[in-house]
Amino acid sequence: VVIDHEHGPGHYLDAINLLQAIATTDTTAILRVPWNDPVHIKRALDIGVEGVIVPYVSSTREAQAAIDACLYPPLGTRGMAHVIARASDYGLKAEEYASKINDNLLRICMVENEAGIDSLEETVKIEALDMVFVGPFDLSCSLGIPGQFSDPKFRKLLAKAEAVVRDSGKALGSIAFDDASKMCERGYQFIISGSDLTLLRDAAVADVTACRA
Repeated sequence: VVIDHEHGPGHYLDAINLLQAIATTDTTAILRVPWNDPVHIKRALDIGVEGVIVPYVSSTREAQAAIDACLYPPLGTRGMAHVIARASDYGLKAEEYASKINDNLLRICMVENEAGIDSLEETVKIEALDMVFVGPFDLSCSLGIPGQFSDPKFRKLLAKAEAVVRDSGKALGSIAFDDASKMCERGYQFIISGSDLTLLRDAAVADVTACRA
């Protein structure tokens, strides 16, 4: 489950409520932070998410900064407050958490423009980067063709990104902007197929339509 703090209106206290609900299942909780900011990443990790998606990563330098913010020193720059954080059961499992989180956390960077894709060959060399997530809407906007996913300019840049990530061995993710089965054939391992908002919206529209009929 992805909790969205980039375009969603929620905050960290809201996210904790969601994490409490998710914790009753075997579902992995991932949070998309508002921006590539070490403070946002640190706060997301401290509340106990199991993965982070960092949006709009446009260079290898920006990707490295995002990954560094996920890792405790000496591997990275994350501030350590694990003895009081929800992530470690408020310190009850502090030593266990600190020793395992670098291996257990899923670290995802989004590429959403041409600059991000042009730097991918270097970006995917970052060892602690686990997944590259293609943001199709912002990518198409950066090309001046918003939402036109069949446009040759978009497809050419997309194919380049897909090939680089596949060849690197990193995981490849996106939203379902194409037929999901075809995306799987092209190497996608992580596809967001919908959201709570769209499910509720479509159900509400269907219900109103049925009642009016």
